[in-house]
Amino acid sequence: MADAGTADGPVLDVRIWRGTEKGAFVRYEVPARANQTVLDVVTWVQRHREPDLAYRFACRVGVCGSCAMTVNGRPRWTCRTHVKRLPAHRPLVLEPLRNLPRIRDLVCDLEPFFARWERAGGRFVPTATRRDPLPRIAPDSTARRAVDAGIECINCAVCHAACDVLAWRPEYLGPAPLNRAWTLVNDIRHGAREEVLDRTSGDAGCHACHSQASCSEFCPVGLAPTAAIAGLKRASLWRLLGGSRA
Repeated sequence: MADAGTADGPVLDVRIWRGTEKGAFVRYEVPARANQTVLDVVTWVQRHREPDLAYRFACRVGVCGSCAMTVNGRPRWTCRTHVKRLPAHRPLVLEPLRNLPRIRDLVCDLEPFFARWERAGGRFVPTATRRDPLPRIAPDSTARRAVDAGIECINCAVCHAACDVLAWRPEYLGPAPLNRAWTLVNDIRHGAREEVLDRTSGDAGCHACHSQASCSEFCPVGLAPTAAIAGLKRASLWRLLGGSRA
């Protein structure tokens, strides 16, 4: 199916995945605009050509991460991806994030992603009540720096889509849940740090990571899940040897 387009001036050659696990790429010609993002392109297609096109977005300004898709083979936030920064000589190819079930068109099912987050023990377990004084945590402590390095994850699943291990080992916990686990292991206020290490040290946990660092390369907020996973590996090894988690 091809869309001839009606706009005067330059157009973009866009291919968008339509369907579920079974489907096909459909070609559209979209008017080229200055400072146009990939999310702008998808929105134009939905408003002017395909009212039933399924995709996600919320803030449109690089905060929520819900607009993540695969753009020319790479997982990205589409609201932050400007068309002019992509190769002009090739079509703009859009599909859902990889390593997740496809619901329809550009929307994937995030339930397996968050199920891994739960399996990794990602819920904070408090050790104090609201009546207790707040614990003092030195900003320059090793544990505090480890928490600060990974706490800004918003679970957009870009790292999940970029992970090669998940592509062939679906039981692997994945980078985002393991990054969350590392922040909790280093949080002295968390009451289940040993349980987190138990959950993340198994066959499908941190030791399954091949340290290829695709998750760190593509993280839109500049986090390094690879470093967090390395920290979990060290912590589990030291615990096995009866030493410290440091």
